[in-house]
Amino acid sequence: MEKNAGNIFEGTLNAEGMKLGIVCARFNDFLVSRLLSGAIDAIVRHGGNADDIAVAYVPGSYEVPFAVKKMLERKEYDAVIALGVVIQGETPHASYINGEVAKGLAQLGFEYGVPVTYGMITADNLEQAISRSGVKAGNKGVDAALAAIEMVNLTRAIKNA
Repeated sequence: MEKNAGNIFEGTLNAEGMKLGIVCARFNDFLVSRLLSGAIDAIVRHGGNADDIAVAYVPGSYEVPFAVKKMLERKEYDAVIALGVVIQGETPHASYINGEVAKGLAQLGFEYGVPVTYGMITADNLEQAISRSGVKAGNKGVDAALAAIEMVNLTRAIKNA
């Protein structure tokens, strides 16, 4: 199929005019702050305005979906980005948190019809978490911001077709 065939939809990486919400877990803030910086930088580098980004902080990753829902209820954000870091410890606690957060975020995106992107690091150890927050394996905040931008534009393309 041709790229401009009228039945192929793709989002672009242009954040111009977008209003974006970001929810950050404060637990493991030394890593989450890197995710947030990366996300904001990615949005601005792709044409977004830092003044059009709202950031909410919650105690930990488990509380992220609740704050995302509150942002979605305002009906003023084109997408909401979830950022947090959960590191596996000696108990299965991290697995329970990660599963519930992932399900909650996915459900909220479906329920509100607004992109909710997943910038949650789920690591087995601190070294992995550090690598995924901007050192070796990229920055998951950047990835989540780019996904949000692309999904907003994809949603608009489908809606306006």
